[in-house]
Amino acid sequence: MDIGLLNGKQWHPLSYLGLSSPFFSINSDTIINTWITIAAIMLFIVLARWLLRYKSNTGRYVVLMYVRSFIDLCSQSFGYFSFGHTAFIIALFTFIIFCNCIAILPWVDEPTKDLNTALALGMLSFSYIQIAAIRNHGFFGYLKEYFLPFFFMFPLHIIGKISTIISISFRLFGNIFGGATIVHIYTAVIEKSALFQILGLVTGNNLAIVGFFILFEGFLQAFVFTMLTMTYLAIALSHEEIDHDLGEMT
Repeated sequence: MDIGLLNGKQWHPLSYLGLSSPFFSINSDTIINTWITIAAIMLFIVLARWLLRYKSNTGRYVVLMYVRSFIDLCSQSFGYFSFGHTAFIIALFTFIIFCNCIAILPWVDEPTKDLNTALALGMLSFSYIQIAAIRNHGFFGYLKEYFLPFFFMFPLHIIGKISTIISISFRLFGNIFGGATIVHIYTAVIEKSALFQILGLVTGNNLAIVGFFILFEGFLQAFVFTMLTMTYLAIALSHEEIDHDLGEMT
């Protein structure tokens, strides 16, 4: 299998400055696939908005249940409802599941099989949690937690915080990259033989491979990433006051 199929083509925008190392390169396939994913999400939003216009509609029910399920999850995790935090969790899950499952489209790969995308999502999740914690406890109250129960615990708290980024990012990247690799290997094998292609269609192996390694695995990893983010956020906001938006939404 061509390893370039998984790594993608590299852009070197700073090569004219002599900066041509991999650190300064951009994976063009990841950028293109990410924009395709964003376009798919925009179409999904337009469709959902259109379905919400009709009161007696199965699509409207599905959209409302999609949102309501996250409202319930966030309310159970935080102990109260927060419109801002719930909107972030829904947006995070929606983006990740689209990134993970976009490979069902021909000639499109998962942006999350690139470690840079997974790390960016991990850093986004981490940054949101830390900013929310600072807003909740105040800067000095937030900083004080790094020195508990003893001041020399500060380095361990820093390592613990950074490890959350690595944990959720590499879990997402490893599972999606592994699934993408298996799908590419399977595709490369069957496309060399018309017999294997027919057998794949008749036996349902093609559907099973796509269903498990793209759709099921994509949903599972998006859910795990989102639940971990929600858990870390709930811990950081364990003393936050009840959001007054509850009355507006209910």
